[in-house]
Amino acid sequence: MLRYAKYSMEHRPLCQSCTRNLSAVNYKRDGVTHYRTRCSGCIRKNRKLTPQKPTWVLAGYKKKPHCEKCGFKAKYKEQLSVYYVDGNLKNNALLNLRTVCANCQIAIVKEGLGWTQGDLVPDF
Repeated sequence: MLRYAKYSMEHRPLCQSCTRNLSAVNYKRDGVTHYRTRCSGCIRKNRKLTPQKPTWVLAGYKKKPHCEKCGFKAKYKEQLSVYYVDGNLKNNALLNLRTVCANCQIAIVKEGLGWTQGDLVPDF
């Protein structure tokens, strides 16, 4: 731990995979050090990053099995996305979130409703 003593935690981030060690140095340019997202141990062991959950999941919202705009019943959950009605991605109120299908996504953009698509993460 002594070798890390010269680095302060506010300058060198923690590894996003194990969250114990400091991130590895990627390169230095113009006196600025750029860091990787994982530590050297996780890179050597090929540990993957843990996927971040979207904010609407953390707020307790669950995708509906149908589109709330047209009523389309999806066969696959990837056909549906979560949209923010007021366009504010930080407003995770349940009344502000809507599940819409891929076809209605295009209609929302064309109609200019001002809805904004939520965080995009793979569905597992």
